[in-house]
Amino acid sequence: MVEKVYGNGWFTLKLKAKTAADLMTANVVSVRDIATVKEAIACFIDKGISAAPVIDEAGHPVGVLSQTDIVIHDREKVRYLPAFTGPVNYEEIDLDEFQIEETDHTEVREVMTPAVFTIPALAPATRVIEEMTAMNVHRLFVVDASGVLVGVISTLDVLRHLEVQK
Repeated sequence: MVEKVYGNGWFTLKLKAKTAADLMTANVVSVRDIATVKEAIACFIDKGISAAPVIDEAGHPVGVLSQTDIVIHDREKVRYLPAFTGPVNYEEIDLDEFQIEETDHTEVREVMTPAVFTIPALAPATRVIEEMTAMNVHRLFVVDASGVLVGVISTLDVLRHLEVQK
């Protein structure tokens, strides 16, 4: 492994990775561009994630969907129907206590962030840090030679490959 030394006089950090592939987490949870926002929310909750790459039918990344994108969409798009006033036993149900939500069929591609920051799997590990810092992003998506998504590198992945030396 190639070691890159970072330091500030108090301590030194050595990067113990050679390529982006060494840093990445494989088997990335991704969301199809034609999935509904509701399906994406279920995926985020089930997998315990806060963002995911959005891929097209061929597996190429076309955007990123984050919790922020979903919150903005929810604030701007979700509308509630008036309280139900049909035949019901009013003694059993207080109609002021609930609302009926209109079903949202919005697709992920309509609310995702269309910018995708990718890096080739064989790019030097030091380039990962340089690009994340320069672009002020928390994750880069790793693609193979044909542009298909193969992994993700988060800031936590980079930290896992740093060794602190005093």
